[in-house]
Amino acid sequence: MSKTGAPPAPSRAFFGRRKGHKLRPHRAALLETLLPQLAVDIGRPAPDDMRALFPVPVSRLALEIGFGGGENLVREALAAPDTGFIGCEPFINGMASALAAIDAHGLKNIRLYHGDAIELLDWLPAASIGQVDLLYPDPWPKKRHHKRRFVSNDSVARLARVVAGNGVFRFATDIDHYAEWTLFRLLRSQDFEWTAERADDWRKPWRGFAGTRYEAKAIKEDRTPCYLVFRRV
Repeated sequence: MSKTGAPPAPSRAFFGRRKGHKLRPHRAALLETLLPQLAVDIGRPAPDDMRALFPVPVSRLALEIGFGGGENLVREALAAPDTGFIGCEPFINGMASALAAIDAHGLKNIRLYHGDAIELLDWLPAASIGQVDLLYPDPWPKKRHHKRRFVSNDSVARLARVVAGNGVFRFATDIDHYAEWTLFRLLRSQDFEWTAERADDWRKPWRGFAGTRYEAKAIKEDRTPCYLVFRRV
């Protein structure tokens, strides 16, 4: 991050799928009707007070990057109605799944961005987010693809700009190398500190985390999850 607080210049293209199987009619319709109501428009300047994005009173903001089918996003929004959640997901099928759950529960404290999280991070005001979750991101396991991983020196700088003091960045993966990769990059950042004090702090999930379908699949296939929490200093 520059001394002026400006975000780093864009440094990567988006990698990954944007669309999968054909959507059910109801979910396809929600993309046309509900998504425009919930979508964060980064073509306009961000409001000075990000709480204005939500039609209900919220006291803090949280962001989930790559929310998959939205299971964790929706659970958290239900459990914390006084928090405004922004969910970012480029995969259209995941976006449609989340919209279906948001619609079913009538949630008012979620806003969505259908696109690359780097674009969203660059749009967000400095120190505007209290919590960022990155849960089971694509590990891009082949060495030649490691540059495609979301966690990088540039993305850590972007996170440092938008996460408020004492806010947290929470990361979960079942891939040992990605856990090591992430820990290395966050530990050498002067903007974050690892909160773990004992082994169980990274072996067990943080309080209130109910898991995701990706986590359930990993455990079923005998892969051990790792949970890393970093505090913005």
